[in-house]
Amino acid sequence: MSTPRGPIKYFLVSLPLSVGHDNDREEAFGTLSSAVSTDHGTVVPFSIPTFKIGTLDALVQQADELNKLCADCEAVVGKVGDSLAGLLENDAEKIGQQKNVNDKPVDQYLQSFAWNKVKYRIDKPIAELIDSLKKELAGLDTDVRQKFQQYNTVKNNFVAAQRKQTGNLSTRSLTTLISSSDILSSDQSDYLETHLLAVPKQSTKEYLKTYESLTPMVVPRSSVQLAADSEFTLFSVVTFQKHSSEFLHKCRERRWIPRDINREPGADESERKEVENLSAEERRLWGEALRLGRASYSEAAMTWVHALALRVFVETILRYGLPAEFVCGLIRTGPKTAKKAKGSLDARFVHLGGNAITRDRKGRVMKDEGGGQSGMVGGMEVAELAGGGGGDYSPYVFYEFEIV
Repeated sequence: MSTPRGPIKYFLVSLPLSVGHDNDREEAFGTLSSAVSTDHGTVVPFSIPTFKIGTLDALVQQADELNKLCADCEAVVGKVGDSLAGLLENDAEKIGQQKNVNDKPVDQYLQSFAWNKVKYRIDKPIAELIDSLKKELAGLDTDVRQKFQQYNTVKNNFVAAQRKQTGNLSTRSLTTLISSSDILSSDQSDYLETHLLAVPKQSTKEYLKTYESLTPMVVPRSSVQLAADSEFTLFSVVTFQKHSSEFLHKCRERRWIPRDINREPGADESERKEVENLSAEERRLWGEALRLGRASYSEAAMTWVHALALRVFVETILRYGLPAEFVCGLIRTGPKTAKKAKGSLDARFVHLGGNAITRDRKGRVMKDEGGGQSGMVGGMEVAELAGGGGGDYSPYVFYEFEIV
């Protein structure tokens, strides 16, 4: 099968060895491989060790926990991927270079998957393994969220500081555009106050015509143009302090933007240094976030695949019973071929559903009136065996996923 366009879809399928001759593992895998046309997908072995098994009740509970854990893993992998995309400005090529799993492309990691027996010892109970996976995922999620929040805060502050230096007259710093002579100080008057207004270019004539009558106590002919850019003109104007609030309110109603006056000495140098410091901090945190995002994507994806492997094992025991004699395969397919690949599997292994699955005259799987397949498998309800996910029931252990 050629590489599918778009996201690669993966199936994990577990079958009892009885599907082959004499319960032979290679025969069983060959039966699985032959069920899917090479036009619809490729099948490779997916090795799952034998874990310590507890009671049936414990397995049923663990199946529910693993269902939720896999959903949480998928969500964390997605969030880390989105964070990397934001960091790399949605550059698909650069994003793809960061999305490796255990230093391998995702597809290569999956096709060569081996359970990490050092990190997740198989002599431990399944409950402990689930707990370890949960804790690792929670730690990854917290670390990534905190680091990217820290980066985004500094980035937003840097952008705001830059805007003060390079934005238009409604947002940029005015410290280099005005001098002390443009502003009345408290020593010059106890009653008068200077205001700075950024007036849109299209409103300049209206402003000059009406500002004196906007409120009482506006000093006539006090407005002076201090600067202009392509969007705004900066004016100073003098009013009596008792009417300042009313005057500024009237200006805002007309979309004339009052600007704050920074009278501190050396303010322009201070603002320049602030931009430099924030720029350096933004670059440092960008690098840290990228490294953490890349490592966390890998770790979260590996946690997810280990959770999937454990989920397949638990479901296999619930479906096929003991001893744990089964074969598991990874099927690699695409968006346009996934449905056909699944249909081929259903047709080939429908007999594994026992009484839970019936066919119509054309051999197609029949569903009950409620839209789902009904019946009992090994004394357990089909809905219970479906892993708690509420999806369509398959007559064999089946999970579909994408790692994007």
